[in-house]
Amino acid sequence: MIHMRPYNAFETRNVKFLVDQQVEFATIQITATGLKKSILDATAPVRAYFKEKGVHDYDLQAQGPQHKRTVDTYILTDSSCHLTKTSLYRPVTKKGDPRLWVNKVHNVEFLHADDIFAFIAHNGLLYTLNLSTVDIPNVFQSAIDTSLKDLIVEISNNKSSISNELLGLIKDRMTDWMPVEILADTGVGRAVETILGIEMNPSKAPDYKGIELKSHREASRVRNTLFTQSPEWEISKLKSGRAIVDKYGYIPEGYEHKSLHITLSANRPNPQGLGLLIQPQYGRLEADEFSQMPLNDGTFRKIDDVAAWNLIKLHERLLTKHRETFWIDAETKIDNGREYFRCTKILHTKNPIPAQFDVLLEQGMITVDFLLCRRSGGDTYSFKIKSAARSLLFPESDTYNLSAN
Repeated sequence: MIHMRPYNAFETRNVKFLVDQQVEFATIQITATGLKKSILDATAPVRAYFKEKGVHDYDLQAQGPQHKRTVDTYILTDSSCHLTKTSLYRPVTKKGDPRLWVNKVHNVEFLHADDIFAFIAHNGLLYTLNLSTVDIPNVFQSAIDTSLKDLIVEISNNKSSISNELLGLIKDRMTDWMPVEILADTGVGRAVETILGIEMNPSKAPDYKGIELKSHREASRVRNTLFTQSPEWEISKLKSGRAIVDKYGYIPEGYEHKSLHITLSANRPNPQGLGLLIQPQYGRLEADEFSQMPLNDGTFRKIDDVAAWNLIKLHERLLTKHRETFWIDAETKIDNGREYFRCTKILHTKNPIPAQFDVLLEQGMITVDFLLCRRSGGDTYSFKIKSAARSLLFPESDTYNLSAN
């Protein structure tokens, strides 16, 4: 696994400024070898960003030079803009590990070994800039108009326009009582999506023009689902949900077949002896079987492996799903046997911190629900967060109170 070095103070200031301006980007470090050979590894975060933005999907790309793809790219400096192309390919050798290179970067004295630069995808084009040398806040605050400044302004305005549009729709359509479609935990969320014209689909992308919607009843105080993600079976001891049910499942009253509807936490094992274990040294989150009796230090002895996820993949899911989220509180009532709701408050969050995701897992503030059935399939593995912990994962937030006067 390739690890990028930590940001220095100059780069951190640049990154924070882009985040504050709602500019989404992916970063990559220039290695000395890569600079010499004009070749860089397309790291997992970069691949995920390209796929999410519709730039390129390495998973669908065949190996060999004949399958290379190029994307028009602008190299941005403090004062200039240079049109070039980025090459995206998978070589025949080295197992076809994804590669990339921005052409002509040497010509504009754009980078040096160990520099970190950012890719920004916008309107079908790629933009790249050196976070180690370009003073982004200074460029933005200057009275001189530059391509970099124009790009940041355009992206920031577009983002604000979409969130304002969504907030306006919710205010117009959902502050008066509206019927809930189904009497279920997901009833309010489904009704909100229907009113906004969002169709049900299995996509893992955010719901409304890049903004994720999470709705729940005020009185429920339930945990909020962050995302669903199946274990990575190739690194798991048990190779399927069915295998997990076979070993740990039970037959609920009135049923004929085994199921497993449980919550796993890193705090302590559940009645089936299952819990979570974060292994940062291996970059993994594990679902394991533990003894039920705590040791002298309060921890629990691990008995067996069950399933596992790569933490970097969970971080990618978090960043993709929740770059911007509306957490909607809804007041509900029953009238003539039918449930109605109206939106009362929205927490608007942006840019979760992946490192905090790991910490909250360790603290039991983020848990995983297994909903598995041996016979019917359709297994889900839901990562959920306690409402009180949202501010720790999402430091940037605004609250909109919609309650009627």
